Amino acid sequence: MASLSILWLGHATFVLQSPGGKRIILDPWITGNPMTPGAAKKIGALDLMLITHGHGDHTGDAVALGRSSGAQVVAPYELSVWLQKKGLQRVTGMNPGGTLSMLGLSITMVPAHHSSSVEEDGQIVYLGVATGYVVRFENGQTIYYSGDTSIFGDMRLIGEMYQPQIAFLPIGDLYTMGPEQAAKACELLGVKQVVPMHYGTFPALTGTPARLRELVEPRGVQVLELKPGETAS
Repeated sequence: MASLSILWLGHATFVLQSPGGKRIILDPWITGNPMTPGAAKKIGALDLMLITHGHGDHTGDAVALGRSSGAQVVAPYELSVWLQKKGLQRVTGMNPGGTLSMLGLSITMVPAHHSSSVEEDGQIVYLGVATGYVVRFENGQTIYYSGDTSIFGDMRLIGEMYQPQIAFLPIGDLYTMGPEQAAKACELLGVKQVVPMHYGTFPALTGTPARLRELVEPRGVQVLELKPGETAS
């Protein structure tokens, strides 16, 4: 069985290839994403799309990619209804605490502390709660993808119950955690590797991987810093 492959498309968008060969996109924002290199904008076949919350920088390409790829989509319940109204059919709604088995993977939705909405015709449409995901792959390897969130104490429970090896955490600050909170989150989660995200896209997102590295590497946590369009496995 192959190892997990991680492609970062900038901001909070990743394409993962599972050890069993499934292609999974997380929070798809590509077309308007200033961080996504042109060569990386063609996504190709997808098996699964996981969406954490409503906001254009996380859902921007969800409908178009859902239609073109035929991927199974998983989203928080209210957002799942909104996506179905946009014409997507293979959509599964969840709420935090739920676990489903799909495509040989175990997918658990967990809480996040953030808002969730889209703007339509100048109006804010609220779309339920913001969430994160714990995904256990075919070989037992487990990741925690936090979505946009502040730090919260129950990250310790996520660590105890699911024992993720890798955490994908925002570090940009202002709208999410900054590096200092993300470093504490690594401690609560008990992870040995962290993939920083949601930074550098706009001037307001000031947190840096260098600062995160200063804080966590002395504690034995590796920072997997990717460039947009770069793949690690």
